[in-house]
Amino acid sequence: MKLRAFLAAACLPCLAPAALAQDRVEQFYRGRTLTVLVSNGIGGGFDTYARHVARFLGAHVPGKPNVVVQNMQGAGGVVGTNWIATVGAKDGTVLGAVHPAALLEPLLGDAGKVKYDPAQFQYIGNANSDVFVCVTRADAPAKTFAEALEKEVIVGAAGDAASLRDMPTLLNNVLGAKFRIVSGYDGSRAIQIAIERGELHGQCGVAWSAISAVHPDWFASGLVRPFVQEEINGYPALNAMGVPRSVDFAKTAEQRGVLELGYSQEVIGRPYLMAREVPRDRVEAIRKAFADTFRDPAFLAESKRIGLDVTPMTGEQVEAYVAKIHRTPPDIVAKTRKALRPDD
Repeated sequence: MKLRAFLAAACLPCLAPAALAQDRVEQFYRGRTLTVLVSNGIGGGFDTYARHVARFLGAHVPGKPNVVVQNMQGAGGVVGTNWIATVGAKDGTVLGAVHPAALLEPLLGDAGKVKYDPAQFQYIGNANSDVFVCVTRADAPAKTFAEALEKEVIVGAAGDAASLRDMPTLLNNVLGAKFRIVSGYDGSRAIQIAIERGELHGQCGVAWSAISAVHPDWFASGLVRPFVQEEINGYPALNAMGVPRSVDFAKTAEQRGVLELGYSQEVIGRPYLMAREVPRDRVEAIRKAFADTFRDPAFLAESKRIGLDVTPMTGEQVEAYVAKIHRTPPDIVAKTRKALRPDD
């Protein structure tokens, strides 16, 4: 026995570093809980995606930890993102599912409320690229987006701003649309209830992948319809339906540049990240687990069944894209920041 133990110990240096790292990560996560912290409220698109990912992720993480989801909404995702950077555990047991607008907040919003540098997060991946849309009731005063440049359309926005307020604000200030924005709703779900009741004409800055999955009955019945795409290239199915893109209404290159920067968050529609202090071997393990989840046949089948788009990006791709956004020329940044102010 002593000889066997000696030989085993002597062979430890022969083990590949990757194998040793894998073993350390597996030992760490075994019996622990991995918390997916969603920076939005319960029941919306971000929460739906995060809970779907959480159902499958744990099976692909070394040690197979229990995976739970918690919500921490506020300030367009900034509250939860601040928590991940400052308060949340830095050992790899917290995975942030954050709103992409929070990653643009230091650039385009109120930098004073931000307690993080987006470049210093360790990005795990992205669940899908979004296409934001305005959707309106069929009985709204404006039947087309072109008419919304002349007729008032009442849309709801959440009290914590983000895309639900920013996107119609951008259309008003850049293109001269006539959206009247009613703020103060407690997230997308409350806005959608108000639409069903006829209290609002519609909603802007909502992901087509999410709202079409949550309310397929709206579009099947014709109660609500996609009104305009707030995206650069458009979504193939919406393009085929003839739903216009707002960028096509831009009259100058500057207007288009402002809209494109405003819409840049959609490319990383559902980003996942960890704090900068998390050990690198655990980050790499979660990156691999995330990628493996999005290749899992059961995950893909369930995604299709519940109508969730799956267009993943790697952590490296998300990191590169965030860096690219933050290299936008200062004049376009300044004009976009001004265009996002509701009272301008």
